[in-house]
Amino acid sequence: MSRKFIVLLVSLLSIVPFVNAQKVDSIAPSVPTGTTVDEVIWVVGDEAILLSDVEAMRIQGQQEGLHWRGNPDCSIPEQIAVQKLYLNQAIIDSVEVTESDIAQGVEQYLENMISMIGSREKLEEYHKKTISQIRADLRESYRERQMVQGMQQKLTKDITVSPAEVRRYFKDMPQDSLPFVPTEVEVQIITQQPKIEQEEINRVKEELRSYTERINKGESSFQTLARLYSEDPGTARRGGELDYTGRGMLDPAFANVAFGLTDPKRVSKIVESEFGFHIIQLIDKRGEKIKVRHILRKPVVSDDAINKALVRLDSIRTDIIDGKFPFDAGASVISDDKDTRNNHGLMANVTQEGRTSRFKMADLPAEVAKAVDTLSVGDISKPFTMINERGKTVCAIARLKSRTEGHKATITEDFQVLKNLVLAKRRNQVLHDWVVKRIKSTYVRINERYRDCDFEYEGWVR
Repeated sequence: MSRKFIVLLVSLLSIVPFVNAQKVDSIAPSVPTGTTVDEVIWVVGDEAILLSDVEAMRIQGQQEGLHWRGNPDCSIPEQIAVQKLYLNQAIIDSVEVTESDIAQGVEQYLENMISMIGSREKLEEYHKKTISQIRADLRESYRERQMVQGMQQKLTKDITVSPAEVRRYFKDMPQDSLPFVPTEVEVQIITQQPKIEQEEINRVKEELRSYTERINKGESSFQTLARLYSEDPGTARRGGELDYTGRGMLDPAFANVAFGLTDPKRVSKIVESEFGFHIIQLIDKRGEKIKVRHILRKPVVSDDAINKALVRLDSIRTDIIDGKFPFDAGASVISDDKDTRNNHGLMANVTQEGRTSRFKMADLPAEVAKAVDTLSVGDISKPFTMINERGKTVCAIARLKSRTEGHKATITEDFQVLKNLVLAKRRNQVLHDWVVKRIKSTYVRINERYRDCDFEYEGWVR
């Protein structure tokens, strides 16, 4: 049930996945490869960095066409050491990463890799491991990655910059040094949810009833059926298990039934949510949070229903073009998309920096980006189909509300872009200073051959 997950083909598959990297054409390793006796080359606190760790990272870089700052023989172990500092502090500060987040992130990552490489079998062949083995390898790497990111966010969460600081920073910047702002668009959308036939709904409900019957008779466990049949990829691999979750994080209909359960041996009635139909089993309650497992089944939308929705949207588009009513009114009254309906159909782009109506083309859902790419401002696309964030097939028309062509940033038009740059610079400096301070108070032992390296952070060599 998550949104985007940025992927490189093997960026999580090494034991140490934390890299500050830039694209290059090739890498020429200066450490010989082949049969090598492993050895401890750095010690940071009570954590050892092995030569094999560095070589694994080097191979990863070669596979991805990546390079590190300066000499990789120096920068790779340094980056590994820096991540160990963050990870150790994250453990001390009890930075939490839930099993649910880990499982969901790993599954999404695996789905993206399978999509990129072509099939599950090709992925297994590429890594010479089963999917289960790949998943197991990824879990700890993903956990550590999330803990490091959580620690970095904790260290920088209170950093702010004022408008005066932003203006001062860019006042004397040469024109050719100003950042380039890519083309941005604002898009309005009207969607129609194809009607699912009652026969299909009955089929899904009957499947769920059969699962309940098999569980009650002891013929199969809830976990086994969830792994075999649930259509929630984030939980199916874990037997349908959702980790401790508050009511507000769940679909309201799902939450009402889940929080009403009292007997872990009983299976809930069938509940319909915005994701489909579920049966739920209680695992535990802890204060205001609940731990359950569920099986999700999604009714299949027929081609006939999709075609009817597309025809209706085509008619709506014609009425808007003919001036019978504006797109804004149509979106507010006709659209099935609750996320945009109350804002005249205007799509919202939620980022770490906040909420905006502006999208870079690459940040739009692929189907929407394709629909508006060649439109002029004010034009309305032809009807198209897409999969929404809830995994459902919907039909839509989109209107290009505005387009701002790519340009060099200016303080008047792109203040937020420039503010984000200054904020990022300030955060990077805080993190850099924190690492230097931690190095001073941490036991570090480095193999002699690394002592002449030009490191990014001072203090490693003593």
